[in-house]
Amino acid sequence: MKLHELKPAKGAVKSKRRLGRGTATGQGKTSGRGQKGQWSRSGGGVRVGFEGGQMPLARRLPKRGFTNIFKKEYSIINVETLNRFEAGTVVDAELLKSSKVISKIEKDGIKILGNGNLEKALTVKAAKFTGSAKEKIVNAGGQVEEV
Repeated sequence: MKLHELKPAKGAVKSKRRLGRGTATGQGKTSGRGQKGQWSRSGGGVRVGFEGGQMPLARRLPKRGFTNIFKKEYSIINVETLNRFEAGTVVDAELLKSSKVISKIEKDGIKILGNGNLEKALTVKAAKFTGSAKEKIVNAGGQVEEV
């Protein structure tokens, strides 16, 4: 099969309706737009969200909340995820990203949570640790470094 031999599947492509080509077609004269009114005119119709002059739903509902500009954002990792690295490894944000454990390093860095168990002695460098995560890393013979 070559590129010029490709064709769409049977019934996948419909031909466009030819409007305004005489009354015999069933789409002549007004071309399926009816007699008069907003929808029959060129450029007719209303914008998205317009409710006929009634106050739109988006404006009737009250505003709520705000965006906290001081909010901290961390990439979150559990302790059990660190088992994939070999003993003695220095685990930091760049290593986690390059090994695709995290997709991106958030603006405030990495936070290690204490879910699961750690069987290897690792040196973990992160911006923040939970108490249980610190405890599990140290108990496994590793070191904790807050960056």
